Amino acid sequence: MTTEFTTHLTEAVVDSIEGTSDPRLRELLAALTRHLHAFVRETEPTMAEWERAVGFLTATGQTCTDTRQEFVLLSDVLGVSMLVETVNSDGREGVTESTVLGPFHMTESPARELGANIDLVGGGEPCVVSGRVLARDGSPLPGAVLDVWQANAEGYYDVQQPDVQPPGNGRGLFTADSEGRFRFRTCVPSPYPIPTDGPVGDLLRAMGRHPYRPAHIHFIASADGHTPVTTHIFVAGSEYLDSDAVFAVKESLVQDFTETDDPSLAREFGIPNPFRHARFDLVLNPVRS
Repeated sequence: MTTEFTTHLTEAVVDSIEGTSDPRLRELLAALTRHLHAFVRETEPTMAEWERAVGFLTATGQTCTDTRQEFVLLSDVLGVSMLVETVNSDGREGVTESTVLGPFHMTESPARELGANIDLVGGGEPCVVSGRVLARDGSPLPGAVLDVWQANAEGYYDVQQPDVQPPGNGRGLFTADSEGRFRFRTCVPSPYPIPTDGPVGDLLRAMGRHPYRPAHIHFIASADGHTPVTTHIFVAGSEYLDSDAVFAVKESLVQDFTETDDPSLAREFGIPNPFRHARFDLVLNPVRS
């Protein structure tokens, strides 16, 4: 390989980007070009390897549908989604940590009343999830909105089983009360494998990696005057907490789903006794002025 020519080639491509009117787009394209060209110079892929890479990316795009996002999945398993989340966090202490959106926030969550059951098919261990949405100073955020979604007890989202699960199963859009409180009923989530029947599954097998995620529930919490947070809660003691296929576990997000034997509380929640109960708060940052 002629180093002088390859260096000139990179500079020529970067120079060709100079006419891009959007300065941020110009910056991103120039950096992408430099890093991509540096990768090629470092690894010197053969033409067969490059064609295979192009074929992989083509197949990844072809696998995407209205209810499946294979490119998000690819970003997740390479740790890029978690890296983007991290560099976009302002790092202020005392607020709920963010984590990945994941590939299954593909459909609108139905609005539900506080205390409603999002587990429409049953079959799992019943539980109640409750808590508050708070500002960083500890004050409640009345009317905060929580978008919630999770897999069923067998580890599948509604969009993965349209012939088995009704639309909206495992999903809910809740509005916190005047004291920022929220609660809903569901089933205790279980660990599950990310989809492996596409190109990302082939990649994981080639790397010798497992596809499993620890048990979790997704949240997006938002309130006026505050920065929304996209996060999970993970079930304490779940398998794969130390080897999440998408690298999304943060210690602060691991929560106990406590075994609860309290008939009066069960009646209040409208759930069979005994049950499991997860209690936690979601704390939001104020929007920077």
